[in-house]
Amino acid sequence: MLAFAIRVDSYADRPRNDRPEETTLYWIVQAHLDTYLAFVDIETGGVGLPTFVTDEFDAFLACGILAHGFLRLACDGCREEKLVAFSCKRRGICPSCGTRRMAEAAAYLVDHVIPKVPVRQWVMSFPIPLRSLFAVHPDLLLPVLQIIHRAIATFLFTQAGQKRDQAATGAVTLIQRFGSAANLNIHLHALVLDGVYGNLDAADTAGTPDESPPSPAALAPITPITPIFHPASAPTHAALQALLGKIITRILRLLIRLGHLVEEDGQTTLAGGVIDPDDVMTPLQAAAAHYRIAQGPRAGQKVLSLQLAPRHPGSRESSALCANVHGFSLHAGVRCAADDRKGREQLCRYITRPAVSNERLSVNRAGQVVLKLKTAWRDGTSHHVMAPMEFMQRLAALVPRPRLHLIRFHGVLAPNAKLR
Repeated sequence: MLAFAIRVDSYADRPRNDRPEETTLYWIVQAHLDTYLAFVDIETGGVGLPTFVTDEFDAFLACGILAHGFLRLACDGCREEKLVAFSCKRRGICPSCGTRRMAEAAAYLVDHVIPKVPVRQWVMSFPIPLRSLFAVHPDLLLPVLQIIHRAIATFLFTQAGQKRDQAATGAVTLIQRFGSAANLNIHLHALVLDGVYGNLDAADTAGTPDESPPSPAALAPITPITPIFHPASAPTHAALQALLGKIITRILRLLIRLGHLVEEDGQTTLAGGVIDPDDVMTPLQAAAAHYRIAQGPRAGQKVLSLQLAPRHPGSRESSALCANVHGFSLHAGVRCAADDRKGREQLCRYITRPAVSNERLSVNRAGQVVLKLKTAWRDGTSHHVMAPMEFMQRLAALVPRPRLHLIRFHGVLAPNAKLR
């Protein structure tokens, strides 16, 4: 008998749509993809979009459609049958595959990776020029991420009162490439153990050598010392400001040494030649990072927005544990207790969520795409309104390059760590 199980919890997302061709996103892509690809060919002199972007769109249009392949499941007992369409398994614009990957990743992290200790979310954001740089050179994110994790780990050693050579901590970082407005916003969400594991150095447990024969007790196998978790005290706003300053200095020093930034007269700017102007993706990504339109009659203009009454200046964002310096931002205001499994899984689902949500997309009577923001901005902006071709540009800019790892593990949570 063939059986299959579905993971269900109180805050799980809705099941996969059995008819994805009826969703708003599918209708937009299906109706305008050919026109958009032809338009890009004309704009770029026949160069067109990269293959990995066009493959993403084609795979999305075939995802969940029975005509493009399916698996038939039959029960030997009741003879009931069910057809399950093949999925595209892409990481870019497909909400269905993104939601499934979110649920699977969150369950795996909570059940097999993150221990039952307090966890704090650290969010690192970058200025818009660096977002464009990281989009063109995603390989830079690895050394930048190492700098950030090393700085946060050192900070936690101090907060927990432990020595660096006798303690260790760990983190899981997800590289998010999008914002709630389907804009290109490369930033880092790190779930860091809110403390350190001490008692790791067992050198002081060894006896003093002498000339006498070893006793049977000395020949017995040494019982490994169990690491002890030492919680870290909560950071203050001043401490976050100082920590962010150290991170910024080290990141800028790294990018200057690698030749991606130039420092002249006290100003740090992008070096010439690090971003290829002939690359088709460069204007798309730059426009998506600046909330502007890359191509067409409104190229260079900002996307239309709908605004409500601005929020009060004294909102919760200003009182949270958040530091801002020169476009860099470090947020550490979200923490889960050791016994809060549901909160920990919600955090994992949040940082692994898909880039596009069908529930926040609609089309108005004029045929324009209306994207509802997850949370209204402080200036009152609640929706973005784009022509279908403008929205297709946004989608193309959000497709990640192939062979780019978006989840990283550090310290004791790394795959080859002895304490994993």
